[in-house]
Order: sequence, then C-alpha cells, then structure tokens
Amino acid sequence: MGEVWFGRDVKLDRAVAVKFLRMPGGDDDQELVARFVRESRITARLEHPGVPAVFDVGTDEGRPYVVLQRVRGTSVAELIATQGALPVGWVASIGAQVCAVLTAAHGASLVHRDLKPANVMVCADGTVKVLDFGLAVALDRDEQTQLTRAGQALGTPAYMAPEQILAGGSDPRSDLYSVGCTLYEMLTGRQVFSGDTAYLVMRKQVDEPPPSVRAHRADVPTALDRLVGRLLHKSPGQRPPSAEETARLLLPFIAVDEPLAGVLTDARATTITLYSAATARALDVARRPMETASTQPRAEATAFAGTSQRARLGAARAEAKALSDKARYDQAVEVIERALIESQSIGEADPEVEELRRQHADALFAAGDFRRAAPAYRAVADAIPDPDGQEMHTAFRCRFREATSRALIGETRPALRELVALLADEEQAYGLDDSRPLGLRRQIALLELGTENRRQATDRLQALLDDLLRLRGAGDPDVVKVRDLLDGARLTSGA
Repeated sequence: MGEVWFGRDVKLDRAVAVKFLRMPGGDDDQELVARFVRESRITARLEHPGVPAVFDVGTDEGRPYVVLQRVRGTSVAELIATQGALPVGWVASIGAQVCAVLTAAHGASLVHRDLKPANVMVCADGTVKVLDFGLAVALDRDEQTQLTRAGQALGTPAYMAPEQILAGGSDPRSDLYSVGCTLYEMLTGRQVFSGDTAYLVMRKQVDEPPPSVRAHRADVPTALDRLVGRLLHKSPGQRPPSAEETARLLLPFIAVDEPLAGVLTDARATTITLYSAATARALDVARRPMETASTQPRAEATAFAGTSQRARLGAARAEAKALSDKARYDQAVEVIERALIESQSIGEADPEVEELRRQHADALFAAGDFRRAAPAYRAVADAIPDPDGQEMHTAFRCRFREATSRALIGETRPALRELVALLADEEQAYGLDDSRPLGLRRQIALLELGTENRRQATDRLQALLDDLLRLRGAGDPDVVKVRDLLDGARLTSGA
C-alpha cells in the first residue's frame, strides 16, 4: 500500500508516523489523490482509543500522505512469529478489542478492507490499535458511477473474504471474515489457507471449507471454535450480524492467567485498567441499547443572517456548495441541516426546499455517512411528483445512490432489489442497448458475485458480454473489463 516514515512534529514535539500512499494509477492520478484526502478526513472523524489519531493529510510532489499518531507496540503478526499460537484468553481479548474498533468504524460507514495480524498492534499497556484504517477505502470506491472499481480488489489474499475476491467489493461482513482469519491464526499459529501463489490462496478462500480450529489445537473451547467457523462462512449472511455482536461473543473467553511476553510491560497498564473499569461502570455499555441512525437533521436551529427566509435558504445552499467544493462535507451537512429546520414553515413541496434536501443527501453521501444517506435519497426520490417526467433522471440517480449506500453498509440484498427494479425502469426509459442500463447490469453482477448468487452473476455477465460484443466489438474497453471479470469469476468458482 505504501511506505511509512517515522518522524517528529517539531511544533508540538511529539513522535508521528507519516504514510505515503503508493497509488495503482501512478503519481499523476489527481482523482485518486482527491479521493484519498476526502477519505482521510472521514477517517479522522473516527475518534476511538483503538484507532491511531490522524493529525494531518496532504500531498508532497503529487504523492498523498497522512500524518498519524505513532503507535509503539508489537504487531500480532510478530507475536505469532515469535510465540506461535497465543493463549486463548489473550486471543479473545485482542479479538474483542478489534471488534470494538470495527463497531465504531462500521457505525461511521467505514470498512477496513485489509484487517490482518500485521495491522493489529498490541501496546505495552495491553490495549490494541488497529492500523491502516481507511487508507484502503480511499482506493476502492468511486461514488459517481460504480459500486466498486474492477481490478482493484484490495486486501491480502490470506485474509480476504470470498466476496472481496469475486467482486472486488467489501462491506462490514467482509471485515468480520478477516477477523475470523486473524482469530484462527492467533489460536493455531497458522493461516486458515496457504499456498504457493496468491491465486491458489484466493481459490481456497472462495471454494474450500476452513479446517476446524480444534483440529489443530484441542484446548480451544468448542464454542469459540464454532464462532470462528461462523466468521469464516463463505456466505456473508451466515456470519455474525455485526462486529458488536462478535465482540460480545468473545467476552466470555477473556480469562487471562498470565502476562503475554512483550505485553503489559508498561506501568500505565494499571491506569488503563482503572480507566476501563470506571467507564464501564459509569456507562454500562453492555446494557445500553444501540442508538439508531436518524434521518432527521441533527443540528439545532439557529438564526440566519438575511432579509427573508427564502434568501437565507439560498445563502445556506451557496455556503454548503462552497464547503463541499473544498471537501468539507461535514460542515456542509451542518449548514444544510440548520436550513432544513428553518424551512419547515415553508413546506417540503417548495422547489427550493426540495433542492435543499437533494443537496443534503449528496452531502451525507460525500461525507461517508451512508446510513443516513440511504433514507435521505429514498425520501427525495419518493417526493418527486412525476418520476417518469422531466425529473426522471434525478429519480434514477437518487435510487442508484440509495442502493449504493446500502451496499456500502452491508445491506446487499436490499441494494440488489433496488438495482434490479431500477434496471427494469432504465431499460424501459432508455432502451436495452443504452450505456446506462448496460453499466447497471455490470454493477448488479458485481454485487451478486459477493453473495450466494454466483451462478446468477456469471449468467448475467455472460449475457452482458454477448450484448457488448454485438454492440461495440471485441476491442471495446468495457468488453475487456467484463470478459476479465467473467473469466476470474469462473476460475475461482471452478466453472
């Protein structure tokens, strides 16, 4: 992914890590640089003790970099290399802490995509840091036209979920598969699947059942073995429903009888224990229900400067656009939400308010808040009075963005249902041979490859390839992409 330099912040006199990203498209890919900066800002919002803080982001001679908190500790990969299989209690503790980090990340619509032992650091006080959060996200999503970027299936083969390999896409359940691979390796001292080539490992990830943990280590509790097996299920829908649930399932196995070599050597461990005990007792997190995402504006109403309410709404829209142009999407969302509160007296059917709501959905999407963007786009699409008329294109765009948002938060089935319905409407509106429904057919197949519908996906890709060959010829770039995708899907599935 890149190279890391250790340095020092001379202004605040603190140790930092500077990571330069190595981009697949080369140093001149300005679109990729802009996306990296945006995603780094999104990641910086993730304030969690298990995630290194983001201090700064920028570019140096066209190369994007991010300045991070320097983490001192030992990676899980190093622990396994030196000690082999780790004690069960420590495995459960490390795994639960990782899942706690993922719970916060998935709640913010962030997916790690490359979770593995080398990216999990155990600090001297016993706490865990998950590294490289969000850097892979920046290279994997093109929110304008695609759900994934073909040919850029990011991750490490030994820890990649089948759907990552088949379709190049990831969602929170893909991270859970990687958690299962990491737990398995900590418990047994060996990877779930290995091979002489990356292709062979990926083939096994897709097709072969994982061996039981207890087949290699009999002292592992049966219930923990079953949990690892669930995490390693080929079908995302058969894995535990969330990282939070996985963390709770790991908690009963945390029974640490002795220190782990190289861990808990810091005197601060006592303060960490006291801090954790105090916060757990005060907040009682285990019994507090999770808050659900709200589609309502979160900001409180404040006064706008201006001479009329409509003028203030126009000013708010202009301010939000200027903020979005500078990739300050969170601030844009706040400005729009204040305006939406004030607009309640005008009414939702007002054209100015309707445009403001569309701008709100776009800002949520750009900010990476997909859980709120999905219902926001649905509300905008439902409010279009004549979706078959002049605003048909807007309705189609909102429906596609809603489906994209749901796919990105792991709601694959609802996303597929919406995309299939959208495809039927686009084919009727534009014709079967139009580039828009043809592109949508490819996106549907990509999502299907990440589910149990792999046969349906390959059939869809074959039909799409036949149509593209008929319309454009063998040398067309889209023909090449679809053929490569189809060949890869058939190879990994043994078809």
